[in-house]
Amino acid sequence: MRPQTLDEYIGQQHLVGEGAVIRRMIEQKRISSFILWGPPGVGKTTLANIIAHVLDVPFYTLSAVTSGVKDVRDVIERARKGGFFSSVRGGVSPILFIDEIHRFSKSQQDSLLGAVEQGIVTLIGATTENPSFEVIRPLLSRCQVYVLKSLEVDDLMGLLHHALTTDVFLKERSIEVKETKALMRYSGGDARKFLNILELVTETSDIISDDIVTETLQQNPLAYDKDGEMHYDLISAFIKSIRGSDPDAAVYYLARMIEGGEDPVFIARRLVISASEDVGLANPNALLLANAAFDAVTKLGMPEGRIPLAEATVYLATSPKSNSAYMAINDALSFVRETGNLPVPLHLRNAPTKLMSQLGYGKEYKYAHDYKGNFVEQQFLPDGATDARFWHVQDNLAEKKLGERMQMLWGERFKA
Repeated sequence: MRPQTLDEYIGQQHLVGEGAVIRRMIEQKRISSFILWGPPGVGKTTLANIIAHVLDVPFYTLSAVTSGVKDVRDVIERARKGGFFSSVRGGVSPILFIDEIHRFSKSQQDSLLGAVEQGIVTLIGATTENPSFEVIRPLLSRCQVYVLKSLEVDDLMGLLHHALTTDVFLKERSIEVKETKALMRYSGGDARKFLNILELVTETSDIISDDIVTETLQQNPLAYDKDGEMHYDLISAFIKSIRGSDPDAAVYYLARMIEGGEDPVFIARRLVISASEDVGLANPNALLLANAAFDAVTKLGMPEGRIPLAEATVYLATSPKSNSAYMAINDALSFVRETGNLPVPLHLRNAPTKLMSQLGYGKEYKYAHDYKGNFVEQQFLPDGATDARFWHVQDNLAEKKLGERMQMLWGERFKA
């Protein structure tokens, strides 16, 4: 089923469609080094093979899982001795395809730099991980990064038609396609998985339906890598949905993570952070509930732990929002880094020794509880920072009350 030409290639029209960047490079026979970044089963390896086939240049393949620095150097030396330099081959050097390039160590990636720079090889890397995190900067600067997307339903339907009409075994049978929803859902935009599922189903049935696909698989093969890109994408969408006050979206991403096997303690920890960062003083009870959910999850485990996780998620998403505490500490940290260790005012210092008392430590300190309303105005910030403001009232009922109290106590200092 692997396509041999661009016209047979399914999906990624933003890269290989008419006038798209990779198609233009192939048509002009001038391929520069690049990295294909995308989820599994979307055609990274197939595209590299098509490029090599169409251009008719030496094509070397290495897997980062099984290859070391010696293997890389051997390939580079073979390419060098082969004499297929870009000036001779009309702008195309031998192609070195490295699958799962994100698994290469720094030293392995370093060994590629000279050959890529000199044009001894044209590097095509394939990765499911974010290259900006996994590929060293010098190598990344020598390569373009092209993003491949999960296949759409129309792409997979085209693949299904292609398989049923061209596969030597399937085209001899009368396969009836009744439903494709389960087939699409379980494949998750992964062509390889799609074809594997199709093979499993058609081994025992001439009918493709949702019930038959589900019964054949007897599992929920959701794509989820707890150490990979999807891990970060889902937790980011989860937190941003809470911040954006969308409980439905937040619970949806929570369900995605739970169903994918994410560590529930990790989710609970992020809820505690969100309660402080995003809800904050607009609803201080949010931190209490998030912390209680964290405690409950560690005691209950799963699957029961999903319930307090959902409760905290909905509560945080529906709460009023404020990041005033988050902004206050960030601003204060920036101020401290700029101003250094400003001396603490003498009247705020402890005086545990006689010498300290003689030097004025603690002298003239006013004990707030000795005054009406348990407040007395005095200087707390160091000299040179008395006008600094870090906490600013935001537009929610809880903080407005706090702001009114601060204005009553401090007057002009806390006016908006």
